[in-house]
Amino acid sequence: MSTQIHLSRIFSRCLVACGVLVLLSTSPVYGETVSVKSDGVNVRTGPSTDDQIAMELFQGYPLKVVEKKGDWLKISDFENDTGWIYKSLVEPGNTVIVNSQSTINMRSEPSTSAAIVANIERGVVLTKVSSKGDWVKVKHAKGTEGWIYKTLLWP
Repeated sequence: MSTQIHLSRIFSRCLVACGVLVLLSTSPVYGETVSVKSDGVNVRTGPSTDDQIAMELFQGYPLKVVEKKGDWLKISDFENDTGWIYKSLVEPGNTVIVNSQSTINMRSEPSTSAAIVANIERGVVLTKVSSKGDWVKVKHAKGTEGWIYKTLLWP
C-alpha cells in the first residue's frame, strides 16, 4: 500500500512539473458547469456538425457537461434537455438560470425580509457574483444586482 501511495505522489509531481494538470483543469469535465460564449450557438443531436440542430442558445446560457467525446461536449440544461456542443463555444460557468414555476423576488440582502429589487421570471439568465449561505448574489444583464435563494436557481 505504501508503494502505491509513493508511486501516486511521484506521478502527481511529474504531472505538475510537466504542466499536464493545467491542461486538464481548463478542459470541461463531467458535472462541470459551463456558459455559452455568444448568441446563436447550436446544440446538436450528436457530436458532429453533420448532426441535426436540436436547439439554439444565447450568450451566458448555463449548461452542465454530461459527457465528452473529442472536442464535443454532451450537455444538459435546466429542463434536462440534452445535446452536443463544440467545446470552444463554451467557457467556465459563471451564470445561473431562474428555475421556478413562478416569478421570484430578487432582494437587496440575503434575507426574505429584505427589500425586493426586482421580480424575475423562469428562464432568465443571471451572472453569479457571490454567495452567502443559501443565497446567491446575482446580476442581470441590464445591471440590476440582488440576492436570490439558491434553490430557485440552476445549477
